Amino acid sequence: MTSPRPPAVILAGGRSSRMGKQKAAVMLGGQSMLARVVERLSPQAASIAINLNADPGIALPGDYPVLGDTMPGLPGPLAGVLTALRHAGEIAPAASHVLTVPIDAPFFPATLAARLQGSLVTGNEIAVAWSLGEMHPLFALWPIAIADDLDAWIRTDEKRRVRAFIARHPSVAVDFPLAATKAGPLDPFFNVNTPQQLEEAEQWLNRLEDSEP
Repeated sequence: MTSPRPPAVILAGGRSSRMGKQKAAVMLGGQSMLARVVERLSPQAASIAINLNADPGIALPGDYPVLGDTMPGLPGPLAGVLTALRHAGEIAPAASHVLTVPIDAPFFPATLAARLQGSLVTGNEIAVAWSLGEMHPLFALWPIAIADDLDAWIRTDEKRRVRAFIARHPSVAVDFPLAATKAGPLDPFFNVNTPQQLEEAEQWLNRLEDSEP
């Protein structure tokens, strides 16, 4: 029996200082990064909301709720996770977890949600994506019940590191394989933080499209 698809939130609330503009508005292969992430996430999620703290300067794809951080001062990516937890708790009271994906990784797996859900043992864990021996902590299923603990953590922990918060709770690691392209394997969690990485992403996009039958 398959689990119902989880509610999902796209984390796009950061400052994007290294990119020099809102990552949601960055164009990749003729589409905004936000449109690409929405397109990839839609088949995997029961609902989608977008965590944004500034006007991205583009028309948003679809009629998705836009959520500012519930905590002021842009305290980092965990604030976006907290926003996702609070939102999911309101709109999906029957859901146990909420899925988060960051805005800056447009090639994430089409099996992300299903494999993270399938890894849960007790149902109380955080399920986190890994590849090449590296954790990708914002690609995760978060138990909605930990919202209050995360709220307190953000308010009291000076560093507010995502990995450190995950370490406070039971978690499972889900390893994802590399994506095959004609130019070699691609880490599906390749992220785009700088203009140089955007150029690399354009090259990978062309290679992925060339590899399609």
